[in-house]
Amino acid sequence: MELTGKHVIGDRQTGEVKQRFAATDPTTGEELTPAFNEATSGEADQAMDLAAKAFDDFRNRSPEERASLLEAIATGVESLGEELLTRAHQETGLPMKRLTGERTRAVNQARLFANLIREGSWVDARIDQADRNREPAPKPDVRRMLIAVGPVVV
Repeated sequence: MELTGKHVIGDRQTGEVKQRFAATDPTTGEELTPAFNEATSGEADQAMDLAAKAFDDFRNRSPEERASLLEAIATGVESLGEELLTRAHQETGLPMKRLTGERTRAVNQARLFANLIREGSWVDARIDQADRNREPAPKPDVRRMLIAVGPVVV
């Protein structure tokens, strides 16, 4: 894990620098390196534009692609190993045991949601059965209508 103090916006690191700030170790008062660039208005606008475009793309992804992304994030967090925990400890002063538990909880939740996305119950789909005796008109068989239209991807 290499901290540069730059922002990652889209597929690149930005280098604009107006002001910088540093994290401080609360247990020692020591300023940590590197110092971080404060985002410019242009960088913030660019990040927001890219996020909006990514949302439009992501909302059209299949459940499998969404679940795979969550799993990749969980794996990525785990792969940062002790270095992530050490930096989190330096920035927060929280005990390593707590930080280890927080990381475990976060990656397990990401995987839990990935499994839920794949399983599909969150869609709350219901099958509306036909009722030929309904008044004033029979209720059609929605399943047959869906088969005629084709699969619905949520």
